[in-house]
Amino acid sequence: MKEKEAEREMNRTDAGEDTGMKDPEGKRKIQGVEEQPEELAAACLGYFRERPILGRLLEGFWEKYLSYGKFAGTVTVRILTESERMDLEGFLQRNYHGKKTASVSARRFEEALAGSRFAGIGGKEALELYFQRTPVDKKEQRRREEEQWASLLERIEKDARRLEQERSKAEAGETEREQTGGRPALVWLSEIAGCGEEKGSCAAYLKKRWREAGKDFAEAERLLKLGIRILDGFPRTGKKEAFSGGKYLAVLAAELTGNPHAFDDGARDGTYLELLVKWYVREIAGEAEESEGEFPALERQKRYLRAGILRDDVSNYTLAAGILARNREGKPHRGMAGFLAEGEPVQIALSSVARWSFAKCLGNRLYIVENPSVYAILCGVWKRDCGLMCMNGQPRLSALLLLDLLAKAKTEVWYAGDFDPEGLLIAQKLKRHYSGSFHFWHMSSADYRASMSGEKITPRRLKILDGIADEELRETALAVKAAGRAGYQERLWAAYARDVAEAGRKQTRKER
Repeated sequence: MKEKEAEREMNRTDAGEDTGMKDPEGKRKIQGVEEQPEELAAACLGYFRERPILGRLLEGFWEKYLSYGKFAGTVTVRILTESERMDLEGFLQRNYHGKKTASVSARRFEEALAGSRFAGIGGKEALELYFQRTPVDKKEQRRREEEQWASLLERIEKDARRLEQERSKAEAGETEREQTGGRPALVWLSEIAGCGEEKGSCAAYLKKRWREAGKDFAEAERLLKLGIRILDGFPRTGKKEAFSGGKYLAVLAAELTGNPHAFDDGARDGTYLELLVKWYVREIAGEAEESEGEFPALERQKRYLRAGILRDDVSNYTLAAGILARNREGKPHRGMAGFLAEGEPVQIALSSVARWSFAKCLGNRLYIVENPSVYAILCGVWKRDCGLMCMNGQPRLSALLLLDLLAKAKTEVWYAGDFDPEGLLIAQKLKRHYSGSFHFWHMSSADYRASMSGEKITPRRLKILDGIADEELRETALAVKAAGRAGYQERLWAAYARDVAEAGRKQTRKER
């Protein structure tokens, strides 16, 4: 029965049915009335929209057109229902009984159109009717997109020049404006316009965000405008002495986006900001691309600091005593001198040490401990003839910046940490980071046995010890791994205190 219905459907040529025949003059007629082009187009659109399987065919041919630049190729569709099978047979005049899929060529589709009441409408015209827009091949689409990008960059450059003029007026008379780093936003835009999409570049990232937004040029414009505003706020000189303040990350985010968390780790615009900071430090500040070193997270913070951004300051401090410093102008830091005069330790914030050009410690010798309670004991016996520092666990950027300054002053460092996997790893990393004379302080295997506690170390944590390669620490690491127990420096406080109390005499003997 179904086969006969399909046969009748295929053979229908009635002018009032879904298919139609041309009259001798090639005009379309419905029940003796000549059909106008607008009516024909509307009827064709309605025909396809009422039959989902034909709509899926057109969707497939749309994608083919974008690739080939013409109505070509073959599209395969699934036949989901009996009704869809009959719709397909009625249009193509072929039997698809018992088939779950149908492969239709562009040629067959256009032949079906020509043999129907919609003769005169070709494949491309059918696509334009159905999607209500003209299909554009990928080559032409890329050309148009490139034109839009060029136009957008031209508009953004005008915005950047306006910002530049406003800042120039505000900073009139400053000679630094003439230096290479004077126009980071304009240099950046010029690079984007000419570099293509090199992997890891800002241009590649912008294009990626644009594509993810459905090639929305409004999003591209937002990102470019955000980029020039960010770069406009960075220091305008390549000198390392440029840092004289800093803006907190959350404050910067709130000012530029209205959202204080827009530049947080994991946020998409946070990734964008990091790319801009890397570009600025490399291209404007003139610092070569370096490895992340022993403390990648802190190297990242240092880059942000070079761009005048404080990622964290309130909790980023170091505890120290016996430190003297000079500011960027080379003048003695009166605050540090005051604490030394009073014989008191001081908590040094990142924003403070970042402004120093020089630092040294008394006796040119610095004792560092990991634990705050041990540090407090040492401050009690300290006679102002050496320097003291408390690392307080994982090193912070403030501590590393201070150590970098002390290394330039040829300070000798003695470091004592806990005897657990994490403590030994910190000790090894600090030795590798410090460019001056560095010694482990009471960290031998004998010291470990004297400090051993009853706390067991999990097998997972013990595996960290496999990364201890320093010859001086290797024996200690093997002892910790064999015993499987942690050792803590609180049990060695008396040995530390004795060394600090005798620091002056040791220095005198060394000088002799």
